[in-house]
Amino acid sequence: MRNFRLLPIAFAFLCVLGTADARPGGGSSIGSRGSHTWSVPPRTSITPGWARPMDQSATPRPSPNYGSPGYASPARPMPGYGAPAYRPSYPVRHPFLSGFAGGFLGAGLFGLLSGHGMMGGMTGGTSFFGFLFQVLIIGGLIAFVLRMFGNRRQNQMGGNPSGMPAGAAPPFGNAGGSAPVTLTNDDYTSFQRLLLDIQAAWSAQNMRALSSMATPEMTGYFNAQLSDLASRGARNIVSNVQFQRGDLSEAWREGSLTYATVAMRYSMTDVTTDSMGNVIDGSSTEPVTVTELWTFVRADGRGNWILSAIQQAG
Repeated sequence: MRNFRLLPIAFAFLCVLGTADARPGGGSSIGSRGSHTWSVPPRTSITPGWARPMDQSATPRPSPNYGSPGYASPARPMPGYGAPAYRPSYPVRHPFLSGFAGGFLGAGLFGLLSGHGMMGGMTGGTSFFGFLFQVLIIGGLIAFVLRMFGNRRQNQMGGNPSGMPAGAAPPFGNAGGSAPVTLTNDDYTSFQRLLLDIQAAWSAQNMRALSSMATPEMTGYFNAQLSDLASRGARNIVSNVQFQRGDLSEAWREGSLTYATVAMRYSMTDVTTDSMGNVIDGSSTEPVTVTELWTFVRADGRGNWILSAIQQAG
């Protein structure tokens, strides 16, 4: 009989252990950020430290050799799965110099075979100084021609030594195949609205609404988290959500998709109750402040922003 009296206490204790950080995402780093999934988001004014790596993501982890010196640049459709970097041979990189030197050497060998010496013979001091003079002249001509070709190539690239077309933006961050984008005030308003609407749909356990505001991957995580709470007779309610501050970490484009990772700080009342409505975790009077990085994705030209990842700030 004594053991049966302890069951409700034990059950409540287990619920407390299993419902910490029961808000959407459960205090974990989950979701996908395209080719930036496993890269560290740039720091912001409200996240000056590090962001916790993804605890769970549908995006495969990059190869262990990704980024090593023997591998090519990460500008690949799937970072980390590239072939070893290729470096052209010297003759390929300098065809004119190689051809000129080859012809010069060939002429010298022909002189030796014909009995006239490397430079027509070096009989006497005059011939030796003449040989040095010819070497200096030829070296100067080679340097002049190489400089001329180098300047012409740089002018063709619009003065851009990187080899990218003029006006093109370099890859953003350390992920390949991406280009930075500029966001508008309407975009930031959408991010704030999604933050509030997702919290409201979460508290109402409205999976249909959540599925319209998040990727299928994130919707699956939310569904699993709510199902876990329900299996233990618990429910998490987030209310009085107040957006405090936001700061863009990075925004980029991959193909027809545009991504934006935004650091957001907000306060809320986070309460978890049992099936009888009793509070088993959190406080209905003391708000908590949370700082997270939310990544949103949108198809260019169609559709709205939807949530694709949540990362915890360090």
